[in-house]
Amino acid sequence: MANKLDTAMWISRLFTVYCSALFVLPLLGLHEAASFYQRALLANALTSALRLHQRLPHFQLSRAFLAQALLEDSCHYLLYSLIFVNSYPVTMSIFPVLLFSLLHAATYTKKVLDARSSNSLPFLRNLLEKLNANQQNILKFIACNEIFLMPATVFMLFSGQGSLLQPFIYYRFLTLRYSSRRNPYCRFQCLSTERFMQSP
Repeated sequence: MANKLDTAMWISRLFTVYCSALFVLPLLGLHEAASFYQRALLANALTSALRLHQRLPHFQLSRAFLAQALLEDSCHYLLYSLIFVNSYPVTMSIFPVLLFSLLHAATYTKKVLDARSSNSLPFLRNLLEKLNANQQNILKFIACNEIFLMPATVFMLFSGQGSLLQPFIYYRFLTLRYSSRRNPYCRFQCLSTERFMQSP
């Protein structure tokens, strides 16, 4: 069952990367790009829900279970997808989805290649290794992107492209990312930004 879930998440992540790329590079036209934006976020929501189920397989309708779920990064990104899925398409909001999906899909792709043969598809292996070597920089970029999306949601509200609740819900998402146990980059980037703002 775990292997089936991993494979399903791998496919949904590859689909997320595909849809995100077609939104960022609108090769099929601007009208189609908006639908790819929505598809990317829905695919990311599916991946996050599957990952959350993998981490917490026994669902309970209780306050304790909800508190435990809110500690999981997959729950944070499920919330993230739901915040932006029906909003005006913003390129900034697709980058965390695209890059996380790319990193996780690359990790699983490497596992698949290793299972086949240790030296199959050398070009793809080289690409995956380069991606893995830049993982920390990518995670820092994602964290910065998430932080700077906060003022962007406020701007969207005043420009009539966002809802009244969106900045408040997004702020809650940011507080969850700040307290993440598995990924400290948002916290580090927040502290770095704070130090920069306070420096003379």
